[in-house]
Amino acid sequence: MIGVILSAGMGTRLMPLTKEIPKPLLKINNVTLLERMIKNCMNAGIMEFILIVGYNKEKVYDIAPVLEEKLDISIRIIENTEYDITNTSVSTYLASSFIEKENPDDFILINGDNVVDPEIIERIAETGNTSLIVDNFKDLNEESFKLILSDVKTSGDGSIANGTISQIGKEIDISSSTGEFIGVSKVIKEDVARFNEILTDLISEDRQNYYDFAYKTLSCDTKIDYVLTNGLKWTEIDDHNDWETANKLVDEFEN
Repeated sequence: MIGVILSAGMGTRLMPLTKEIPKPLLKINNVTLLERMIKNCMNAGIMEFILIVGYNKEKVYDIAPVLEEKLDISIRIIENTEYDITNTSVSTYLASSFIEKENPDDFILINGDNVVDPEIIERIAETGNTSLIVDNFKDLNEESFKLILSDVKTSGDGSIANGTISQIGKEIDISSSTGEFIGVSKVIKEDVARFNEILTDLISEDRQNYYDFAYKTLSCDTKIDYVLTNGLKWTEIDDHNDWETANKLVDEFEN
């Protein structure tokens, strides 16, 4: 299994913290977000990584060999040369198309500005199907990347739901939403080719599309597991309020 970490974004809402570095290289307790996420993946048995870079890419190129030696892992860096005029659909396609052609395997796809309870990565690594982590616990807001599932069936222990995505996006009515997609997902190798076809369509339609939308179509074609957080904590770091939350969460996870 491969860990794909999206690290190309500019992080404009976190300025001046991201003036010289991309968000995944921000440090909490003297450890970068990138290293912390890699360690989370390692705990789930993942030792091979692809980093998609763009903004301040040189800083990632500098740290990658250091992390490879320190953690005894392998890292491949792929550049999104149009990071400033595209969105995550393009960055994701660069990684997933490489995996399809050069190294067919399951992969976990992670937004590089996420801080998560380590158990979240372990849970999704254990699933046998293409999967999304869905927060079914915390209060949603207008910025939440919400989804609505239809024909839902839930596992006996309440940890996994199955169904099709009828709607996904930030604009969905909060009261109608099943939960929030947190930016951690897995694509099994049997679904990678179809996933890439869908991404190609999304990119052709609008190069600013999010990769998240690909799962709506894919859910109609294959079984997807929606792994529920059931209270496990996480945050995506979009702005300074999120940054404060991330610092508190790391202290909570590590103490």
